[in-house]
Amino acid sequence: MTVVDAASFLVIILCAGAAAAFTAVVAPRLVVPVVVVELALGIHVGPQVLDLAVVDHFTEFFANLGLGMLFFFAGYEIDVERIKGGPLRRAGLGWVISLLLAHAAAGVLWLVGLVDAPVYVACAMATTAIGTLLPILADTGDLRTAFGTQLLAAGAAAEFGPIMLMTIFLSTDQPGHQVAILIAFVLVSLLVGAVAVRSAGRTWPVLTRTLNSSSQLAVRLVVVMVIALLALAAEMGLEVLLGGFMSGLIFRQVVGRHDVEVLESKLTAVGYGFLIPFFFVVSGMKFDLDALLGSATALALLPLFLALFLAVRGLPALVLYRGVLDGRARRALALYSSTELPLVVAITALAVDAGTMDPAIAASLVGAGIVSTLGFPLLAMRLRATA
Repeated sequence: MTVVDAASFLVIILCAGAAAAFTAVVAPRLVVPVVVVELALGIHVGPQVLDLAVVDHFTEFFANLGLGMLFFFAGYEIDVERIKGGPLRRAGLGWVISLLLAHAAAGVLWLVGLVDAPVYVACAMATTAIGTLLPILADTGDLRTAFGTQLLAAGAAAEFGPIMLMTIFLSTDQPGHQVAILIAFVLVSLLVGAVAVRSAGRTWPVLTRTLNSSSQLAVRLVVVMVIALLALAAEMGLEVLLGGFMSGLIFRQVVGRHDVEVLESKLTAVGYGFLIPFFFVVSGMKFDLDALLGSATALALLPLFLALFLAVRGLPALVLYRGVLDGRARRALALYSSTELPLVVAITALAVDAGTMDPAIAASLVGAGIVSTLGFPLLAMRLRATA
């Protein structure tokens, strides 16, 4: 029987509420991504600072659900019809260039003895936290612009690509076997999507009638789909975030051009109101602050990783989008694309659990991800506002 630490659960919920309250108060003066506040509060209430809460199987379970919901929204925001063609081709090419730059940089750091697990380090550096940026882009109005289309495509490539790498290469020593399992998972997901899309026309009126009733059928069906694909991915030995990402892609195709404003608001309440903050607070509690502060190498690497994020993800944006975006927009795209956190947390956790990465190096990467999420969007917003 699992023993529930009710006190730790309450502390995590309080941290989520306090983070939302803090960002609501400071938002008129300074845009601070709520995930950064959640991570910071998690660090403070965790075992290495105030020791008010601990991570157990119960809290880990809810954190995994939060990770799945985070990538559900990341998958849902990928409107293939909108980004297909030029934006998606440029984004794919940009991510491949970023991956090559990341492997070159990680290889040099490994050769001089500054990092271990260079493949994990490279994969972490070649990501973009588009799921974290979506609320900011929606608030600034950039999400529905031509600039937003290019950024969505870049973010989609830099989230989908690393997820595939994690699934095939980083979580197993049998990539051939993992590819077969991944193909099977994708086929099952496509089957689920095809059934859902075909039945959407007949069932949509029924679903919309429940949005203001106690049954909340539409919301419950989405939650069932997300958790079912998370469970399927876990049972097949795949990363759970792949299940969340695929469920988001499927739901995007199901809703099509239907009016989903009310449904989106309810799903946002479930995801960003409860489950996703749980993931970030727990991630903060698991952040190895002692390892970071106790290693001069890790402390020195933090600003270096931050600069490498900007080089690896920013340089392709500056080069590939000439003739598509003006100079200010390209610089803003480079800054947004260099914002990294959720996948950095997931990849470093995987590497530490596998025993291939020093916890101090993992903490340095996550710390750089926190700083990038706090600083780069602010600079990008200023560029866009000036433009």
